[in-house]
Amino acid sequence: MQKLLFTLLLIIAGLVCGYLLQRFIRKNIEHHQLLLPRLRKSLQVFSMLGIMPIAFVGVLWIVPFGDLRVALLPVLAGVILFSGGGLGLLAAALLKKSSQQKSTLFCCGFFTNIGSFGGLVSFVFFGEKGFALLAMYRLFEEIIYYGIGFPLARYLASDDTDLRIGRRILELFRDPFFLVASGSFLLGLLLNLVGVNRPPFYETLNSLFVPIGIFLLLVSIGLGMRFSNIRQHLRLGLAISLIKFIILPLVGGTAGYLLGLHNMMDGLPLKIVLIAASMPVAFNALVAASVYDLDLDLANACWLITTCGLLVVLPWLYFLFSLI
Repeated sequence: MQKLLFTLLLIIAGLVCGYLLQRFIRKNIEHHQLLLPRLRKSLQVFSMLGIMPIAFVGVLWIVPFGDLRVALLPVLAGVILFSGGGLGLLAAALLKKSSQQKSTLFCCGFFTNIGSFGGLVSFVFFGEKGFALLAMYRLFEEIIYYGIGFPLARYLASDDTDLRIGRRILELFRDPFFLVASGSFLLGLLLNLVGVNRPPFYETLNSLFVPIGIFLLLVSIGLGMRFSNIRQHLRLGLAISLIKFIILPLVGGTAGYLLGLHNMMDGLPLKIVLIAASMPVAFNALVAASVYDLDLDLANACWLITTCGLLVVLPWLYFLFSLI
């Protein structure tokens, strides 16, 4: 129970701190439109380029890779992400939404907050091994998001038939976030396979770095929170919640079980899949909505509703994991 309470408190504290700071800046600083994006970016850079790579190296250094079925985790991630996007499009078709809203619902179903929320839950619930398996699960996440997800969002909202996926993938390989994350993953994996012993202090280091790094990411998310027009899009927000919190965990859990992930490491890989498949809409959905002139209010509503839905989802996952 302490793990559940710590996770919920850290998520709430990070989001609330970010939101209150946003309100203070909007009220007291004249050029807040320029300051807020810069502050969000600075927090993300410090966390994702400074703190989290050290943690990634440490956890991948010790995770056991004896069973090759672990390599199926990033494949499962792709299946779940594309299933979410497809279900978002299906919801838009059933509800007869415009092309802008269709693309927005695709983004909300597709983009998932695996990194900050999923990373925190995996680490607090299951320690470094859980966090390492989540890193393996996320192996192709950036390529899928920026190489396929963003071009598809643009394509669905316009008459342009040029997806430009190849160009987006080439641009991705110049992105410092992608390069640092990939480099830390490969370094940790190399140290693991070579058999170098990890220094004893690294466990203590990660026990501090992972919560601090994720807390900073949560504060950056809180800096972008907006509560306007939630009621107007409540129905669609609940539809996305159904996809995120019920259908996708069923898809991921069933696929993971059929692949035998429950027979590995006391079922830890299957539990990580369930965590990742149960996470809310990622902030990338709002980025895509803003960049491609989609329905930004709808994206914000779905993002906020599903983020608040974690207050129900996390206790359910904690209870479920106590049974399996």
